[in-house]
Amino acid sequence: MIFKEFQGKQLSNLGFGTMRLPLKADGTIDQSQMDAMVDYAMAHGVNYFDTAWPYHSGASEIAIGKSLSRYPRERWFLADKYPGHQISDSYDPAAIFEAQLKKCGVEYFDFYLLHNVCETSVDTYLDPKWGILDYFREQKRLGRIRHLGFSTHGRVEMIRRFLDICGKDMEFCQIQLNYLDWTLQNAGEKYELLTQRGIPVWVMEPVRGGKLAKLSDENEETLKALRPDASIASWGFRFLQGLPNVTMILSGMSNMEQMVDNVRTFSEENPINQSETDLLFRLAEGMKNQIPCTACRYCCDGCPVGLDIPLMMSLCSELRYAPTTVGAMPIDALPEEKRPAACLACGKCKQICPQGIPIPEIMAELTQILSGIVSWTELCRQREEAQRKLLAKE
Repeated sequence: MIFKEFQGKQLSNLGFGTMRLPLKADGTIDQSQMDAMVDYAMAHGVNYFDTAWPYHSGASEIAIGKSLSRYPRERWFLADKYPGHQISDSYDPAAIFEAQLKKCGVEYFDFYLLHNVCETSVDTYLDPKWGILDYFREQKRLGRIRHLGFSTHGRVEMIRRFLDICGKDMEFCQIQLNYLDWTLQNAGEKYELLTQRGIPVWVMEPVRGGKLAKLSDENEETLKALRPDASIASWGFRFLQGLPNVTMILSGMSNMEQMVDNVRTFSEENPINQSETDLLFRLAEGMKNQIPCTACRYCCDGCPVGLDIPLMMSLCSELRYAPTTVGAMPIDALPEEKRPAACLACGKCKQICPQGIPIPEIMAELTQILSGIVSWTELCRQREEAQRKLLAKE
């Protein structure tokens, strides 16, 4: 197992993320299969485990806590997260934190994150009315949190704003990083920003929820010709091994086959070379159906409703590839009159666009895509209801 040093601790470079655990036929977590995966991970040097309040409707924390309790506490590191990104009428960090400790069966968390500091949540995290940052600073002082950080799906400008205010308290940052999102979500720019600020990077979605573990036949043949014995998923991990500021790479493994393959990949450091990296970037370009917007913002000057058109173009490219609730979150942060549905289709933007992009048609497409995605507000409501039911059983 590859290990990375972090403030005197030796962390396995591969972490076990518990957002996509094996399930039984009834949709509940298969504890026995999960235990077997944890046993294999521990036997092969994996010592970092990551969970969160909303994962598996709240059951992930309980399941990983039970599984890890079979081993001495000093043999593993556990990370959990505060769900300040969930839309709610009020926020009580103390109540959530105490419940998480109980659910996981621990007295402290080795790593604790502010979950998804993004455009829809950053003001909640910063609002002194809720005292979120003050509370977790105090828990760290008391030793109930050993290391405090944050995760984010936010855009670069938002991350920079948060770091300007809270960077001194953040010891690490977890971002979505892979060779596709290096440009599709500007993950490369986020990585560089964090590196410049001296903040170690934790990686989520290294193979894009499995999308980069199964490519087109043509692309897989291209990669197999270069490394016949390497799995397709391993290319995504080895791309990340070449980034010196990446300390932790989390994989949400759902079965033993994925666990075995990933452990094999991390058994030795063998990052891809520059020509292979260039190849992955070329393949990634072919996977995207990206709108050729250069963000010159000429279109914005003439928009009668003041839409942030370059933002909409970027998000449409992202949602074309993967229409997800998380991908649509930047739009959820906007008032109704600034969302793509507010477009008047007057065509002024199209007339001035140097790239000739049919902007009104793109706005209509984006509106249609969004209509098929569960809104962040509704998803939060569903998660809160599931948590209430789970805690009532406990």
